[in-house]
Amino acid sequence: MKVIAINGSPKPKGNTYLALKTVCDELTAQNIETEIIHVGNMDIKGCISCNRCSEGHCTFSDESFREIVNKIYAADGLILGSPVYYSSISGTMKCFLDRLFYANRGRMRLKVGASVAVLRRSGGVATFDQLNNYFLISEMMVAPSYYWNVIHGAAPGEALQDAEGISVLKNLANNMSWMLKIKEYSKDVYPVPNPVVRAITNFIR
Repeated sequence: MKVIAINGSPKPKGNTYLALKTVCDELTAQNIETEIIHVGNMDIKGCISCNRCSEGHCTFSDESFREIVNKIYAADGLILGSPVYYSSISGTMKCFLDRLFYANRGRMRLKVGASVAVLRRSGGVATFDQLNNYFLISEMMVAPSYYWNVIHGAAPGEALQDAEGISVLKNLANNMSWMLKIKEYSKDVYPVPNPVVRAITNFIR
């Protein structure tokens, strides 16, 4: 089993990375392979809703973007980590997620997901909710902890001093590991259910 963690911070080894590494280290200790991928410093434009997605990929994806997306599709779980910008997801991370999830066409269905918001002071729960929206609309299973997955720190390294935040993330890893293993061990007994055919409407017709 493998979990991909996406670092949406422009800083490659800042507090968002440390938060993700905390979760990944716990998963690794429980024999789940992990990989942290840094997208926060990439030049990524947002989705333009052209509906030209092809085989699970945005039509404007370059080779590096497609490689990351393919790793996510092949993984069993996904962790999203973002710093908080104006009570929201960082801009580059938002562009990445919009293009990934809009084009996936069911490829994320019933994977296990978890999100982490990293901030100095306020706006963490709003960002945490926004990250989880990508999972829920894609029919993913969201791993919980005993508190919202929000960890505090300003200067790089300060997040490791947030004792409660660290405990929340370690507990998240335990729950995510359990969900992944239950899903793997039961796949032959309880196969993935077929989706109900979706009726798509708007508020005009």
